[in-house]
Amino acid sequence: MAEVLHHENHGHDEHHHDDTDITVFGFWTYLMSDLIIFGTLFIAFAVLSSHIPPGTPSPKELFGESLGFVLTETFALLISSVTFGFAVLASYKKNVNQVITWLIVTFIFGAAFIGMELYEFNHLVHAGHGPSTSAFLSAFFTLVGTHGIHVTSGLVWMIVLMIQIKQNGLTIPNTRRLACLSLFWHFLDIVWICVFSVVYLLGVL
Repeated sequence: MAEVLHHENHGHDEHHHDDTDITVFGFWTYLMSDLIIFGTLFIAFAVLSSHIPPGTPSPKELFGESLGFVLTETFALLISSVTFGFAVLASYKKNVNQVITWLIVTFIFGAAFIGMELYEFNHLVHAGHGPSTSAFLSAFFTLVGTHGIHVTSGLVWMIVLMIQIKQNGLTIPNTRRLACLSLFWHFLDIVWICVFSVVYLLGVL
């Protein structure tokens, strides 16, 4: 009887494990489709970045003085990726409090990134450099704004996940959700490094 129960429990665990593998694989598929979207936006930006009407600022004029600000913004997002890694490590130890603590720290850095991005957008618009000023600025706002929307979605997801972990602990579904959010968050960091390099660094050269 004990052997039968053990076999059934083992099969039940394998079923959950298979569900996790399928979910993570499906999420990887989603990230690849998202990568196509960002790739299209990068191509559009590369094509339109030279379409600057006379009298409108060039990328060097726009980003030359604010590069330090954007670099600080970049470090905020990169640090959030590290702290998220600590949350995942804590989940391996089944330490609920540490997971939530590191997710809160990650949320703070992510929110700081979004706050700085909104400040930059507000500054550009009030200076008369909104998305309708030129094709270059239209492509800029679309690319950077799309990434910002993704980060904001990740922050909302993070809040929901922290509530779920607080209420139910590190169950298999919650651990699965944490793994998917981790992939999503690190993916956004990689995309932002590309944004920073292509839009800001190349823009000031």
